[in-house]
Amino acid sequence: MRGWWQDLTDLVLPAECGGCGRLRAVLCPECRAALTGTAPCRVRPVPEPSGLPVVHAAAPYEDAVRATLIAHKERGALALARPLGTALAGAVRAGGDGPVLLVPVPSARRAVRARGHDPARRIALAAAGELRRTGTPARVAGVLRQRRAVADQSGLDSRQRLHNLAGALEVAAGGTRLLGSGPVVLVDDLMTTGASLAEAARAVRSARDGWATEPRHSAAERKAKEEVRTQGVTGMAGVDGARDRISAAVVAAPPDSFQINRN
Repeated sequence: MRGWWQDLTDLVLPAECGGCGRLRAVLCPECRAALTGTAPCRVRPVPEPSGLPVVHAAAPYEDAVRATLIAHKERGALALARPLGTALAGAVRAGGDGPVLLVPVPSARRAVRARGHDPARRIALAAAGELRRTGTPARVAGVLRQRRAVADQSGLDSRQRLHNLAGALEVAAGGTRLLGSGPVVLVDDLMTTGASLAEAARAVRSARDGWATEPRHSAAERKAKEEVRTQGVTGMAGVDGARDRISAAVVAAPPDSFQINRN
């Protein structure tokens, strides 16, 4: 109900820029340029968690970009989903060409209730629409869910976040069929330590491994699936990318994670 009311409010009341607060602009030209004005590139957190796939980000998490993400996530500025989705679509394209399946990293259920919406899912839907509009077949599969409660990540260091999220995600019943064996792009609004994306990748790999060995599939079907999995996709391979065809894309990442690519 809150999300529906916010959507209606955004249509009726004057908007303000999510990045700088300028009136009558969902996102002013300057803040839009900060979000999408540079080419997305690969990012790496330090330390890099085991199992993290290749991650591409659209912009550094600072200044107007940080304010825009916070406005969308915490203040319910839902009209920002479209420009954020455009930025995310750019990060997805940077990871490779061809049809894509976007799998959003889910927020904690209590956070969704408090905010009235799931930011990553909303941005993923906007990104899929932008990708289709520009000629790339794309769909969203919200198949990941939390299997147990996790602590608030704010204030935790990278090691604590890994421990907090270990085994926390799973693919919902029936979700593995939606995943299939093709390329999967995990998506989120922000990467900090990479713990959430690494856990999401683990959950997807686990579900696919279990599906490939289920008795109802014939030996020939299992062999065919494994051959597809081991072929890999150019530009989409992560730590285990040649095997599982999983990559990731985010709107923003810490500035330091961009600097690594220049050393």
